[in-house]
Amino acid sequence: MSNVLTLAGGRVLSPSGGFETRDVHVADGSIVETTTAEAVEIDCRNYAVLPGIVDVHGDAFESELHPRPGVDIDFAIAMKSIDRQLVTNGVTTAFHGLSLSWEPGARSLEAGRRFMTCLSALRPELTADHRVQLRWETFAHDAIGDLTDWLAQDDPKPAIAFNDHTTLTLKAIDDRQTGKIAKWAQRTGVSLDEYLDLAKAVGAHAADVPAKIRQVAELGQRHGAVMLSHDEGGSAERDGNRVLGMSVCEFPLARDVARSAIAAGEPVVMGAPNVIRGGSHTGAISAEDAIRDGLCTVLASDYYYPSLFHAAERLVARGVLPMRDAWRLISTNAAEAMGLGDRGAIEPGRRADLAIVDCSSGWRLLHTIAGGRLASLGR
Repeated sequence: MSNVLTLAGGRVLSPSGGFETRDVHVADGSIVETTTAEAVEIDCRNYAVLPGIVDVHGDAFESELHPRPGVDIDFAIAMKSIDRQLVTNGVTTAFHGLSLSWEPGARSLEAGRRFMTCLSALRPELTADHRVQLRWETFAHDAIGDLTDWLAQDDPKPAIAFNDHTTLTLKAIDDRQTGKIAKWAQRTGVSLDEYLDLAKAVGAHAADVPAKIRQVAELGQRHGAVMLSHDEGGSAERDGNRVLGMSVCEFPLARDVARSAIAAGEPVVMGAPNVIRGGSHTGAISAEDAIRDGLCTVLASDYYYPSLFHAAERLVARGVLPMRDAWRLISTNAAEAMGLGDRGAIEPGRRADLAIVDCSSGWRLLHTIAGGRLASLGR
């Protein structure tokens, strides 16, 4: 099908936040002022025409690449499947949360290197815009050399999230939570005793962690990367990370963290699955309550790609937000949080990432247009 399109007569979400009935024209991957004779017309009357969804943090790709412990699927097969899942759910830009840990297996540095190399080669064959959020485990000091190289890349530049799951792992060991630790060991493909020895060896370097965080934060700032802080437990932690340049607050564990970020004008990211489930599966903050209270500005797919579309739908159905504001959580606000000024709004010159939605009885995604390409024909 032609990539010169006219979306005719839809209810278009304007950059100002209102809806207006008008045509939208697409050519050469961008939204343009006027149509041309060769344009293919798509009848959008009675439908909403919305900016494509931007997913700032999703790791469901892990289960495609590694569906069972010790089972790996060919990268191209798995990621092309992910690509189809994304566009089928209106996601036109996805930041894959690539964990870089001291653990062996799927979240190891070696696995991260393979992912970065393979994704770079595969990107031209994918429909959505696939990007990377480097989820650096702050105890994984062997990864800093690779981070240095990756953060220097452009087209596209990765984001970086600072994660400390090691402290919780060490606490679980101290508390003798053997069942939980055995599950983590199984994920890595090593025995329980091997996992315990490795975790304790890594934990012995805890005193070095603050300096390593500063080192990586300086790298991120030098290269202009978006930096996110993950799972902050208190406002003092948010304040300290802000000084280091971590301008996006991701999955705060306490309301005072979110309040601190909002007061500073910073994006606060929470999980869309939290919204559709009616609460956090870990007992953390309710995303819906946070949205009601103005403490959440961006939703992420986290571990389930369809959650973004349906979270916006449910927020509208429950009277939490009007459609324009619910959709901003997964498009405009998300694009702004990740420094993507070329998308997230429908206006000439922007990248042609669009979702056409029938809202007449529930929500139904009719079409996804990614980079000017008609990528998905309904659900």
